[in-house]
Amino acid sequence: MSKKPQYDPEEIRYPEQRIVESPLVPEMEQSYIEYAMSVIVGRALPDVRDGLKPVHRRILYAMYEDNLTSDKPFKKSATCVGDVLGRYHPHGDASVYDALVRLAQDFSMRYMLVDGHGNFGSVDGDPPAAYRYTEARLSKISDEMLRDIEKDTVDWDPNFDESRKEPRVLPARFPNLLVNGSSGIAVGMATNIPPHNLREVIGACICVLDDPNASLADLMEHIKGPDFPTKGIIMGRSGIRAAYATGRGRIVVRARHEFEEFGHDRTRIVITELPYQVNKRTLIKSLADQVEDKRLEGISDIRDESDRNGMRMVIELKRDANPQVVLNRLFNQSQLQTTFSINMLALVDNQHQPKILSLRHIIDEYLAFQEEIIIRRTRYDLKKAQERAHLLEGLLIAQDNIDEVIKIIRSAYDDAKQKLMERFGLDDIQAQAILDMRLKALQGLDREKLEGEYKELEERIAYFNRVLSDESLVRQILKEELTAIAEKFGDDRKTEIQDVEDEIDIEDLIEEEQCVFTLTEAGYIKRTPVSEYAAQSKGGMGKKGITTREEDTVVDVFTASTHDHILFFTDTGKVYRKKGYQIPESGKTAKGTNLINILQIEQGERVQAMLHYRETGEEQLYLM
Repeated sequence: MSKKPQYDPEEIRYPEQRIVESPLVPEMEQSYIEYAMSVIVGRALPDVRDGLKPVHRRILYAMYEDNLTSDKPFKKSATCVGDVLGRYHPHGDASVYDALVRLAQDFSMRYMLVDGHGNFGSVDGDPPAAYRYTEARLSKISDEMLRDIEKDTVDWDPNFDESRKEPRVLPARFPNLLVNGSSGIAVGMATNIPPHNLREVIGACICVLDDPNASLADLMEHIKGPDFPTKGIIMGRSGIRAAYATGRGRIVVRARHEFEEFGHDRTRIVITELPYQVNKRTLIKSLADQVEDKRLEGISDIRDESDRNGMRMVIELKRDANPQVVLNRLFNQSQLQTTFSINMLALVDNQHQPKILSLRHIIDEYLAFQEEIIIRRTRYDLKKAQERAHLLEGLLIAQDNIDEVIKIIRSAYDDAKQKLMERFGLDDIQAQAILDMRLKALQGLDREKLEGEYKELEERIAYFNRVLSDESLVRQILKEELTAIAEKFGDDRKTEIQDVEDEIDIEDLIEEEQCVFTLTEAGYIKRTPVSEYAAQSKGGMGKKGITTREEDTVVDVFTASTHDHILFFTDTGKVYRKKGYQIPESGKTAKGTNLINILQIEQGERVQAMLHYRETGEEQLYLM
């Protein structure tokens, strides 16, 4: 039995081994900083140029490589996930599929980048089906994210095993960071950029191209504010303005509601739109729990009547409840009103520095990137055109001397290239192109066709050179291409922005105009621009000014400005005050909006009269 060898703990086992002692604290600090930077750059934050995180970029590029474009048939999501993992993204399959699913959800993305087929989840928080069941392909607008990528427009990096190259950024021919927004939590920082309307964002980009000195107010003429896929109502503009000016801001988003009368003197609140990223099922459960715990009073029933035609969440009120009071408590105590904290953090430059960006900064970065894309694409097209023109020059010489060329090729098979080059002054590329052609094709060369193509190439080469030497032409091309995308994919706003009382900057944003204010006995009010009432010509029949219910009559009508104050006197001795522009605008024949939607009046309280006045700041107003 052999004796076990005794090892000295101090002994170094391997001749090449080196033991480096390092204090724990600095080692942990350094390692954690490296980990944090890896999360910031390679996982959680979007690039300012294409608005994508690495996982989304890799999904779109892998689908593009597999020819899964919008005009091809759908393919199993499992195929796509497998390709992304195998080629570019060595992480968990769940993380890739979750990212793919989000790109295909119409309630998460303002403009979906993936076209999904199957169950991709719902606003109620239902999970998507497993990736072996669902199918996916790129959406039409994704073609614009990848357009010109094969024309050397972006830089490339090796993938994780250096077996292929992946794009550092996508060409993104529309401003995806603003259009679809982004949210992510890194280490020590987070980003939360809301989605916007494509037409509005491109309008702002063109505004900056036309006027490099455009101010924030000029940009906000185009971009009114965030535009969420789930619609809803943004309350006020000051948060939007703060976010666009500084990169940080808070906006209040409300559900859209309407009051419906049912039964005998009963009212119900119907919710048709929810704030962005609110889970409907969780919201209903939370409301039901609060009603049960008596934290919400005046509610008799809550049910979800949503169907394929849209969302409809019904909250029935008790007979003695004041609808406006209940609604205010709902906004206060539930996710029918949420706060969206805007934090526009993105990676800037090729160094991938995280920076908080203002609206103007994001647009400037994007436009500079797009100008670079056009210049790189033009260089690529110029090079290809020059190469083809060079070949055509050789073919034209061959066509002029076709019999001699064929004779040389037949007689000197081994050194035909050399002889062609010597005899006609061709270079290696031109001679090789002639040799590569089949004899029949060489004999059938059509001089007119060749000259026509050569002339067209000369014109294109001249145009490309002009583009590369003229910055204003590059901007003009960019403007035209952005306009074409806006016309093709643009749509109307989904999210309404409502003015809020006591907000400093609202008055400046509302155009002052004279309007006719009409109040009926049943409590319906409306505002109609004076311009809608045309002067009546002699012998005219007159125009109808309002449609009322049979038993309803007009009690007050007057002309006032949208900037005037309107006072409402009720039969309980109270007076309420609103600005003219806060009364909803309606057409000439519309019956208007019920006052309970505008004023917080008590049950049974009725408005008896209206009065308007203008605040000048000098004189005081006395009422008796």
